[in-house]
Amino acid sequence: MAKSTKPTTVTSSTIVKPVKIRPWQESDRPFLRTLYLHARRAAWPWLDDSAWRLEDFDAATLNEQIWVAIDAGHRVGFASVAVNDNFLHCLFVDPHYQGQGAGKALLEHVQQRFTSTGALKCLVKNSRAVEFYQRQGWHIEATGESPDGEYYLMHYRLPG
Repeated sequence: MAKSTKPTTVTSSTIVKPVKIRPWQESDRPFLRTLYLHARRAAWPWLDDSAWRLEDFDAATLNEQIWVAIDAGHRVGFASVAVNDNFLHCLFVDPHYQGQGAGKALLEHVQQRFTSTGALKCLVKNSRAVEFYQRQGWHIEATGESPDGEYYLMHYRLPG
């Protein structure tokens, strides 16, 4: 059965305005390139960002399904998924909008589309993200090494 690509709205008692999630459009590319660059700098300040470029977004999301979070008409974040692997590759929210529900809305949207256990890798030093994923039901399964440092392999098991 095909998954719906209709925009969804996620609300909670802590969100005043609903955050809408929709599939990405090519017209999002310039904005998402900029968001990806700046959000990585904010999330990973210990890494050398001198070689990072706007075009990194294109390589990072190649052949992935991309979802965009919209808050009050503004793009505030995105998630990209390797669908066949149920692998959440990227989830970034504009630093000015963090803590306002966009990340949670994106994550819930992605999780609803998993067909089996979901997976992601999160840098160990990115403790804020690790804690966020754990609050949303993700569990650390293993550790590994990448060029950017040690990471956790995290899994999300489908309910039921």
